[in-house]
Amino acid sequence: MSQRTFTPALGRLGLTRLFDPVIALTRERLWRSLVAMYVAPRPDDTVVDVGCGTGSLAMLLHRLEPRARIIGVDPDPETLALARRKAGTGATAPQWRLGMGDALTELLEPGSADTAVSSLVLHQCPLPMKRSILASMHAVLRPGGKLVIADYGLQRSTLMRLAFRTVQLADGVRDTQPNADGVLPRLMAEAGFGDVREAEVVPTATGSISVYVAARG
Repeated sequence: MSQRTFTPALGRLGLTRLFDPVIALTRERLWRSLVAMYVAPRPDDTVVDVGCGTGSLAMLLHRLEPRARIIGVDPDPETLALARRKAGTGATAPQWRLGMGDALTELLEPGSADTAVSSLVLHQCPLPMKRSILASMHAVLRPGGKLVIADYGLQRSTLMRLAFRTVQLADGVRDTQPNADGVLPRLMAEAGFGDVREAEVVPTATGSISVYVAARG
């Protein structure tokens, strides 16, 4: 998949600079904190944040464990520029790399990461790309490595399905509907991950966001 075909932050609306204030409407502090809890970075861990956007999650993980190596990957130069400005510089600051989520082995050695994490990325992707990104994350993880994903999952209630329509307005129905139907755990298992579970569900004004955890066999 070329860099010309990714879906930008805020989907078809293309309002990258408004990404952070808009995402705040999704109870971002809560679900990011839950993601960080499941990632639980340790000293000397390598954690890759796939589709890191403006770097909020990568920087949270860095604050939790400054000795961990945090690598943010995103195909959008504009969002990476925002991430770099927010993070500043320093020997232990997160690293930012321009690249696609389905081509992580072009940026990292296979089997070199302890944890792969992604937030609010897969719902924007066509089904084949969802599979390719998960396969790519599997490839860069070491055996026993951890996968943590926060994204729109199964929309269980009428209220959440109605709220999720705002996401579908921005990102389209075709790519987002599989998430709303609960496809992600199955895709994670098909990519080779074991112990797949939906660990948390956070209702938001834009639909429910699930936190999924799994392990590379």
